[in-house]
Amino acid sequence: MARGLPSTFADETPMHSPERLKIFAALLTLALLISSAPLRAQDGPQHTRPRRATPHTAEETPAPEPRAELERLPGEPVLRIGLAVNARSVNVSTTGRLLATTEPDAAPTPLDIARVRVEPRTLPPVNPQTEADPLEAIDSQAAAAKTQQPPTPKTGIQLTARVTTPSRGEVLYAPGSAKPLLDARAPVLFASDEEEQHPVRLNEKAYRGRIEVFANTRGTLTVVNVVGLEDYVRGVVPNELSPGGWPEIEALKAQAVAARTYAVSNLGRYRTEGFDLTPDTRSQVYGGRSTEHPLTDRAVGETRGRVATYNGRPINALYTSTCGGRTENAENIFGGESVPYLRGRECALEASAHFAPYQLRTSRPSSDIKRAEHASSARDAALLTTHGFAIPSRLTDEWLAAPVTADEVRSFLGSASALAHQPLPFMGEDVSRPGGFASALAAALDGESRGAALLSTPDIEYLLSFRDADEVPLKNRADVAAMLREGHLSLFPDATLRPRLPLARARALRSISHALEARELFRLQKATARPAANGSLVLRPSNGKGPDRTLAVAPDAFLFRAFGEELYQQRELSVVGGEQLTFHADASGRADYVEVWPGPAGASADRFSVYASWAETLTPSGVLSRLGRSAPNVGTIQDLRVRRRGVSGRVLDLEVVGSTGTAHVRGGRVRSALGLREQLFVIDREYDEAGRVVRFTFAGRGWGHGVGMCQVGAYGLARGGLTYDKILKSFYTGISVSKLY
Repeated sequence: MARGLPSTFADETPMHSPERLKIFAALLTLALLISSAPLRAQDGPQHTRPRRATPHTAEETPAPEPRAELERLPGEPVLRIGLAVNARSVNVSTTGRLLATTEPDAAPTPLDIARVRVEPRTLPPVNPQTEADPLEAIDSQAAAAKTQQPPTPKTGIQLTARVTTPSRGEVLYAPGSAKPLLDARAPVLFASDEEEQHPVRLNEKAYRGRIEVFANTRGTLTVVNVVGLEDYVRGVVPNELSPGGWPEIEALKAQAVAARTYAVSNLGRYRTEGFDLTPDTRSQVYGGRSTEHPLTDRAVGETRGRVATYNGRPINALYTSTCGGRTENAENIFGGESVPYLRGRECALEASAHFAPYQLRTSRPSSDIKRAEHASSARDAALLTTHGFAIPSRLTDEWLAAPVTADEVRSFLGSASALAHQPLPFMGEDVSRPGGFASALAAALDGESRGAALLSTPDIEYLLSFRDADEVPLKNRADVAAMLREGHLSLFPDATLRPRLPLARARALRSISHALEARELFRLQKATARPAANGSLVLRPSNGKGPDRTLAVAPDAFLFRAFGEELYQQRELSVVGGEQLTFHADASGRADYVEVWPGPAGASADRFSVYASWAETLTPSGVLSRLGRSAPNVGTIQDLRVRRRGVSGRVLDLEVVGSTGTAHVRGGRVRSALGLREQLFVIDREYDEAGRVVRFTFAGRGWGHGVGMCQVGAYGLARGGLTYDKILKSFYTGISVSKLY
């Protein structure tokens, strides 16, 4: 149990005691001194993913850490969290014994029941000369004492209680019919006599601390959770950064410090409503005790009392779910003056270290290939080598360009027939020329000629309608036609086959490799990568369920990476997660061939989010319906034009061009007005035959307002080895992490 929140009211620091007022005054002073950054906007759904980026941009250098020291508080603050502000009724309960009082510093009164239903009621004003407060019926001695005090007018809304008892069921105690169990004009505070084992519950949801209920000026109920700061943070962290989805302790510790700092710097934001913070995205998502998790409890405990400070003051620790690789300056999104610690940053480790944890290396030398016509030869040779073909360990342009020999073809096709489970075919002396090669390859793959069986004479003549097709021997024409149709053979750039000349080795290897891969005779596997670890591949389950699979990489493995649409052999490459992999495992279970196709989420630290990249398509009428108040009186939408971007590339000025006028949507309103996940996007257009835009596609990155700490980025940086304080300093420029109490 957190300090300042014992299990009974008798041991608690009273709400209005000098000690609490002293702490509140100190916090209020700190809050007033903090740079005034606007309250963050709503970022999206809760509980399953984080919300609210990070090292350095090319334009900005991190400011040196200010030397001013934080003024420490005498103890842990107590917060008031507004759980409800317009309730018609609420149920307060516990599995233990329910306690209640209307005086923060008074001894609590056992209700001898475990469940109370509270509703507002408007009653005539109390006559202070003749009537006592009905709450005094709970304690006759207190009632007798209070009737001697000076009369205090009490008018307006009154609280009554609906009580469920085993013998009588649910009974409403109301004036005029029966004396209410509680009939209070002051706020009523509820708690449990054994908070740790039997917490107090609001509408069956458990909370630490106390539940306070009072009638507001709207004639409804306001419900407040009175809770210590540490217990509050315990109920925030698992809802802001799910430990199930993002189980990195350093990231969760960074989230705990950010949540604690945000709470301290925004203390009293809703004081006119009777509380400090809301439990949703207007402040921070708070789920109470029922959402706590052991891993996030550990993160909170190991950072107890620590906050992020700038120049000796707690910062307004805004955060965003997924920053799309870069964050934005706060003033560009929220307006107002520049905030020194909320600057646009790259969501990544330092460049020299960013990819180091994810490196795969091989001792195999790269091929010495420079000619464009041999671009695929390195991959062809690697695939064939890993499947038992006798290929030189280092390829050169000269070797590949030289004519293939009949003995080499016999060796290659012998290995091909073994993979195809076919007997070794007959191969004549012309096996190195295109015609004889095609017939021998067909026999090695199928044991017979597919072309002769499936193609008619007109088919063959149609497929062989290239310049020197008449030079293809009659006995090979069906096989050449079939191989061309299936893509296993190809013509030269001048649309000739050159049937009388031996094939170059590169063309022979290409034909065999292409045919075996097309028939799925290579033993290749495909997977989506997790970040590589310790020189091994980590593979995501194909169905997304179950544990990841770790696959060791052979020291002399073939490594290939895609650049554009081509694969190139590499001595080392980075697998950061999200890539599509094709690999072959040797007899010992190690990967001896790996090819990597970069994933759409890129390599930023927030690439683990499903919102690292996204797209949304709207018609002009759909855009108009969303813009509504933000761009009135523009008529039919004709175009959208980006007029200004921020340091992160986010759209800061969107011009809306209509048939009757033009309007501009600026700053953080761009995202909310368009109803998009983020405002880091580009716009693609689809036109009709008249040149009118019929669809806008917003291709974007990220989720949230894009200012401050990137939550998924924090997870990525933690996976990269950063501790929580370094994560925070990567996200918030020039800050320190200090002990507040």
